[in-house]
Amino acid sequence: MINPRVVGTRRFRGLAVVAVLALAALVACSRETAAQKFQFAAIGDTGYSKKSEQEFARMIGAMNREDLAFVVHVGDIQADPRPYERNPDRVSMPCTEESLRKVLATFQTSSHPLILTPGDNDWADCHLLKAQKADPLEQLALVRTLFFPAGHSLGKRTMAVDSQSRDPAFGKFRENLAWMINGVTFATMHFVGSNNNMGRTPEMDAETAERTAANIAWLRKAFADAKARNSVGLVLITQANPGFETHWTSSLKDRYFRLFPGVTPPKDEKPSGFDPLLNALAEEMETYDRPTLFVHGDTHIFHISKPLISKKTSRFVDHFTRLEVFGDPDSHWVRVTVDPAKAALFTVEPEIVPENRAR
Repeated sequence: MINPRVVGTRRFRGLAVVAVLALAALVACSRETAAQKFQFAAIGDTGYSKKSEQEFARMIGAMNREDLAFVVHVGDIQADPRPYERNPDRVSMPCTEESLRKVLATFQTSSHPLILTPGDNDWADCHLLKAQKADPLEQLALVRTLFFPAGHSLGKRTMAVDSQSRDPAFGKFRENLAWMINGVTFATMHFVGSNNNMGRTPEMDAETAERTAANIAWLRKAFADAKARNSVGLVLITQANPGFETHWTSSLKDRYFRLFPGVTPPKDEKPSGFDPLLNALAEEMETYDRPTLFVHGDTHIFHISKPLISKKTSRFVDHFTRLEVFGDPDSHWVRVTVDPAKAALFTVEPEIVPENRAR
């Protein structure tokens, strides 16, 4: 006679083994998915002239032909008013709703999800426009409304993003975004050129202080999330070149500047609108040991470097890399390959659009 208890026990053990094997397969699959490499594009400082607008459209077309997870634009989507005032026939008038909507229409031709972080040309420098009144804070509100839909990116194919505005304490900062792909954490922060809009008027200084506080909170959250999720790496994206060199040690500054006859480093540097960012970055990197990529534009010089100094060792942080993208008049893009199988995680390659080369 078959003992039903024995049969039941064997059946239970069999089901348990199947469940364990299924779970192991699921974990292995998850690890494999997390380890998959992918690529994204980084661009910025585009559309500074009517010719540049055409080059930007061609650059979008070139990226559309590539297998990219997304495209990030690090800001300055139009010229500041000064080139327009000098040559209105060659430069579209910036700081108008028409100008912003024209850029947005080009963004929406991207086959890939497209994410923007604003630049100073896009709102802060609009006080320089003489042709008509353009209030920087009104322009900023318009940029936030047009380019940052709730919960997702721009582009023909969108992707989900988180926004700092979901926190009631930072409700207006819908432009500070975060997302995660294959174990890598990404975050944008709204630091802009022109000294982060600091030092012009009391009203603008108040704007800078509020936005900087939000940015630093978002930066620290990005590091905390990367640690909590055991991210394989972190990518931070902003518009401004924060001037890493201003926080170098005196000996490093002297060593660097002695290469250029007649040029010496400033002895008494004034406080900068980027000091809070540089201080917070240095502090967070002391306790974060995964590869970190900092992407920015602003000074229009494509280059890669390791410029962050550790305050503990007074040496460069070797797992922190800075990437500055191309900028007008060079309308090209940068391919970043993210490969968890590589210790450095990030491989950066400049991509030259043949039709946009100088002739």
